[in-house]
Amino acid sequence: MWVPVGLPPRLTLSAVSGAGRFCVLMSGSARWKDVPAWNSRGLSDVHPQPLPRQSFGESPSWVSKCRFKESRRYITSPKLAETLVQILWEKQAGKLFLECNPGPGILTQVLLERGARVIALESDKTFIPHLESLGKNLGGKLDVVHCDFFKLDPTNSGAVKPPNVTSELLFQNLGIEALPWSKGIPLKVVGIFPTKNERKTLWKLLHDIYSCTSIYKYGRVELNLFITEKECQKLMANPHNPNLYQAVSVLWQVACEIKLLHVEPWSSFDMYTQNRQLEKSKCRESLEEVQQNLCFIRLTPRRNLFTENLTPVNYDVFFHMLKQCFMKRNAMLIDHLHSLSPVDAMDILKQIKKKKKTKITNLYPRDFKRLFETIECSKDYTCRWLYDDFMEDIVT
Repeated sequence: MWVPVGLPPRLTLSAVSGAGRFCVLMSGSARWKDVPAWNSRGLSDVHPQPLPRQSFGESPSWVSKCRFKESRRYITSPKLAETLVQILWEKQAGKLFLECNPGPGILTQVLLERGARVIALESDKTFIPHLESLGKNLGGKLDVVHCDFFKLDPTNSGAVKPPNVTSELLFQNLGIEALPWSKGIPLKVVGIFPTKNERKTLWKLLHDIYSCTSIYKYGRVELNLFITEKECQKLMANPHNPNLYQAVSVLWQVACEIKLLHVEPWSSFDMYTQNRQLEKSKCRESLEEVQQNLCFIRLTPRRNLFTENLTPVNYDVFFHMLKQCFMKRNAMLIDHLHSLSPVDAMDILKQIKKKKKTKITNLYPRDFKRLFETIECSKDYTCRWLYDDFMEDIVT
């Protein structure tokens, strides 16, 4: 049963919870269950002992002491590292890079040699002594922290211990100050998306962007990350490739300028595995994965993402609208409008200049944003959105 709901309860919940990772008006079949749990527990002190620099062409002896929870891809080719730095390097001064899981530090070294300040967030303590030594040998512009970037601001209610940390204390300890959203880029993140849970990580980052929480509390943080070719194609899809076009495509393209910077074969990356050995990924992965490429993409949050009608307070409704639309992706837009909003559907179509027979997959990301904002600013209606009454039992 569909019932109308006013905005005040949703706005209140979003504001109190930090507008985090929970969509109040979400689709029942596409739930996001991670409710944010903010706390101020800090980082424990880590004092790794430096070790002599070693070549990472082969597995160093100290790697065998580590117990790995999962395999991770690492950049071990100096040539690839040089290529990436050429891509990343720009003319403006004061370059600050946050490198995710640098591992053996091949890219870290090249960045430092070019004069950048690097913050290495390494989740595996085995690599930390080497990274600390690397920083001392190259001018002291390297901060090393035992931390997993992709697990910042954990949503569980337990104690926060490294490598799980809070972005607020991390940035405070590193002296990183917030920039207004309308200003420049406070820092650039560099790394590789985790092998597992790539899609989940993409959704977490989306919620962080739209709610201006976690790292995006500090401004328009730029991501420069390797991602699988399959996920890259989905992020950049539009009505020209409808089979790949999804809600996640729209949300990322509305939120960020997406640029494909480089494509590298999967086999170029080495892994430290659960066997405690360094080996080429093709030795472990399936043939299908080995034949894939990894795409190095830049995700720069748009300066004009937020407007009077799309804000960090009501973004959850935008998510809900898109999830509902793409659940029946081949349906007509007007049919979705009848189930999403009590606002006159024909009037909405007229305002966004779309025809009655327009399908969901005919709309570009900018069209979805315009659609949402048009409904949001409909002043003749006390209720602008509809939702299932069973959602009241889900929101706690």
